[in-house]
Amino acid sequence: MQRGSGILLHFTSLPDPYGIGSLGKWAHWFLDFLQASGQQYWQFLPITPTSPIFDNSPYMSLSAFAGNPLLIDPRGLAEAGLLDKRDLIAPEFSEYLVDFPRVIALKTELLGQAFAAFRIDPDPAFVDFCESRTWLVDYALFMSLREENHLAPWYQWPGPEARRQPAALDRARDRLAERILYHQFEQFIFHCQWQSLQRAAREKKIILIGDIPIYVALDSVDVWAHQQFYKLDPDRLTPTHVAGVPPDYFSDTGQRWGNPVYRWYDDQGRINHSLVNWWQERFNRIFSQMDMVRIDHFRGFESYWEIPAAEKTAIKGRWVPGPGLAFFKALDSKNMSIIAEDLGVITPEVEKLRDALGFPGMKILQFAFDSDMTNPYLPHNYKTSNCVVYTGTHDNDTTVGWYLGEKCTPGARAALNRYANSNGNDIARDMVRIAMASVADLATIPLQDLLGFGSDCRMNTPSTIKNNWRWRCAPGFLNTELSARLKEETEFYNRLPGKKGDTDQSTNSGTHDQESW
Repeated sequence: MQRGSGILLHFTSLPDPYGIGSLGKWAHWFLDFLQASGQQYWQFLPITPTSPIFDNSPYMSLSAFAGNPLLIDPRGLAEAGLLDKRDLIAPEFSEYLVDFPRVIALKTELLGQAFAAFRIDPDPAFVDFCESRTWLVDYALFMSLREENHLAPWYQWPGPEARRQPAALDRARDRLAERILYHQFEQFIFHCQWQSLQRAAREKKIILIGDIPIYVALDSVDVWAHQQFYKLDPDRLTPTHVAGVPPDYFSDTGQRWGNPVYRWYDDQGRINHSLVNWWQERFNRIFSQMDMVRIDHFRGFESYWEIPAAEKTAIKGRWVPGPGLAFFKALDSKNMSIIAEDLGVITPEVEKLRDALGFPGMKILQFAFDSDMTNPYLPHNYKTSNCVVYTGTHDNDTTVGWYLGEKCTPGARAALNRYANSNGNDIARDMVRIAMASVADLATIPLQDLLGFGSDCRMNTPSTIKNNWRWRCAPGFLNTELSARLKEETEFYNRLPGKKGDTDQSTNSGTHDQESW
């Protein structure tokens, strides 16, 4: 990485009249905003399909390969001739929170109308798209069977379909042909809109940083289609062991995520090459969409916390060896630009694996002030510039919320004030400066911290399953004042992209006609 900075903002948090951010004009506008602000990087959360059953968490996706239909921009459908402009009249939505039930209902209705028009006049590129995406076959069938079974998880479906008996799947493909086509259509539209955004990012020299969770959801096409990759009970088809982490900063009882854990090795102790090949396909897919990728819970490749499925908390789990360096050596990884999420219980072995691969790790400033001046998250203790510094992540409270809350002890608050030479009145801005001033090659700031927002704008609270992933940024906050201030800080700390001429000084992105969008 070259020295630079960027913003952490998920697509769902973008302004948009349809109740949730999308891949449409506001996403393109945000690229302009980044460029005008001197930013080189845009980091976001997984863009795969979410489910209300999982509180619409992007880390509990229905597929590791598909795109989230909720991110499809209805205006793009109208521009493609699939919706009438009268269909684009959006109901009243909150500017500050995603109302997922209403958004899902609206997007489902609009995509259904668009599909009906598409059936009359299909795009010739659709066939090539479907034939070249091998993952799409199982995904479209899985989603159709899930609908037929009233959204029940796949392991509760009729036995022949749950166990993927070939004759049963053939009958399902005939019976559900129209719905299968619909889910293929959704993915085609997502692909087209994503490609448009990806081209715009490259033109503006904005590096897109995606996110790949190490685990997949139990109720996903990935587990249904590859049951042999996971530790499942052969009779019940449910996990014998699940993933999580031991007690940590976020929870006294640990975090029991509930994802099935992988069968990394066969009965002879050899690495499972079929599973490695699946991971290769997964990496190939995401790197066709992103420039860089953060691996969530990277430490799980060295060793992972395995919890008996019957346990209600993560306390009684155990550490189990992961596939380690052999896994990455088995991959074709020469074009993979990866950030290792190395937070939590990190051992010398995890650091050794990260460093052997040359992956930058993560430094979280909210973790830097709760011990003494040898704390590894304090910038003066960074041993290398090959790292990414954050004020906080999507799992942290906002800086203001943290500073005013119980997680920030009086001692930590005093240490931070001294470190920033501050009285704490503008603590979010102080933390941004600390991040920008560090030797870390990349400083990534959540938009909430750039705006100085409090706990009500937090994205996720770990170990909770309600009211997460809902925060939205109202359009008025993304203004020229913020852009100018951010660019000034970026330039002062030598994080502007390349030579000065790389940033278009004449862009008027901060003064776009937002109302027309």
